[in-house]
Amino acid sequence: MKELDRVVLTKRLEALSLEPGDIGTVTLIHEGGRGFEVEFVTLDGETYAVATVMADEVRPIHRNEIAHARVVAA
Repeated sequence: MKELDRVVLTKRLEALSLEPGDIGTVTLIHEGGRGFEVEFVTLDGETYAVATVMADEVRPIHRNEIAHARVVAA
């Protein structure tokens, strides 16, 4: 994965109210490529959360996947 790639969260991040399947954008790759900063935004473009995740907590978006909307806390 590289900066600005869109990725799918694979693990629940309870402290940030993020769920598996949430889509974010890689904004920074930590040294060695084992961790990432990922920004998650609402559908209207507002930043909802920025998370530091390990490489095994996100995956690339696959072909033929469809996004699903959910309500998040304000």
